[in-house]
Amino acid sequence: MSYVVRDWMARPIIVIDDATLVTQAMTLMRRRNIHSLIVDSTKDGKVSYGIVTTTDIRDKIVAAGRDPGKTTVAEIMTQPVHTAQSTWTLQQCAERMHSLGIRHLPVLDQDGVMVGMISQTDIFSAVEEAGWEALG
Repeated sequence: MSYVVRDWMARPIIVIDDATLVTQAMTLMRRRNIHSLIVDSTKDGKVSYGIVTTTDIRDKIVAAGRDPGKTTVAEIMTQPVHTAQSTWTLQQCAERMHSLGIRHLPVLDQDGVMVGMISQTDIFSAVEEAGWEALG
């Protein structure tokens, strides 16, 4: 069994518009059983992405007492988006997540196209399934 990012990432990647209300993002995340969404905030032909996660919603909506029905994801998303390469080992990916203090990384293929999302839960599942020795 292979222990590289492409074999453990979630597909397809879910992309929403930056004008999406947080309530809509929350519903999508719950229905898809996912914890992050890529946010397309492209303006005037300039491509730009952000990421919104359950942590963003917890910290920037619930804890802050904001109304998710009146807040867009553009207001709470995290930018810039850090990424992983599909060919990285899970250890490389875990090290990157740890150094950045994040739990999700969009995954790029060799051409720089977003092809999936890897999370700390995906890495946990791989370690639990295979054992640490198999990943090394």
